[in-house]
Amino acid sequence: MDSIISINGLSKIFGHRRALNNINLEIGKGEFVAIFGPNGAGKTTLLKVMSTIIEPTRGTVLINSIESKKDPSKIRGMIGAISHETYLYDELTARENLVFFSRMYGIGKNEIDERVEDILKSVDLFQRADDRTASFSRGMKQRLSIARAMLHHPSILLMDEPYTGLDQHAAENFERVLMNTGNSGMTRIMITHNIERAFELCDRMLIMDRGEIRFDRSKKDIGTVENLKEKYLSIMAKDTDAEGLSNL
Repeated sequence: MDSIISINGLSKIFGHRRALNNINLEIGKGEFVAIFGPNGAGKTTLLKVMSTIIEPTRGTVLINSIESKKDPSKIRGMIGAISHETYLYDELTARENLVFFSRMYGIGKNEIDERVEDILKSVDLFQRADDRTASFSRGMKQRLSIARAMLHHPSILLMDEPYTGLDQHAAENFERVLMNTGNSGMTRIMITHNIERAFELCDRMLIMDRGEIRFDRSKKDIGTVENLKEKYLSIMAKDTDAEGLSNL
């Protein structure tokens, strides 16, 4: 499998704290990767480095063979991002939000209307296109945030705790939309504490702790979600905080 993300010797230091410690990682085109770990393990920092929001202290990050430090703006155009924050404007309608972000992404004027209509249909929000986002449920906002992240047809989708605040029904809708993105060969990377849901969705599992990747296996090699949970617990041992274990 061709790599779309290649990370070598990556470290990130904030003051006296080492958030990432000599990470080496290859992620192939089209892979769906889950990243687990306790709070403070470096998961979010790793995604922020991938998306060029922050620069590494040492090491190199190649996205589609482009070094992140040399052309960060081009890399940002390849990436869509979803987190527990939707980054939507409540006073705007769903359509107005997507038109605004289409312009931010530099999508041509002649393409915007069709692109927005298609993406609203794909996330089952076309019937609510002209309703203000403030009236949406948490699950609907999360689906709209997926639409926002995919407007520019990114090669990579980065997700940081996307399940936050979603009930069972909303989570299932979110997953249905998310799985449809795989049809385009998009590479997806998701940080989550929800091991069971991630195990169903993803084809590769990483466990981070103290700024390092301690475990990296395919779902096929792991076998069962119970095996993954046991491995997580063995890595964390007594150092894992209560919150890091609560959703196992």
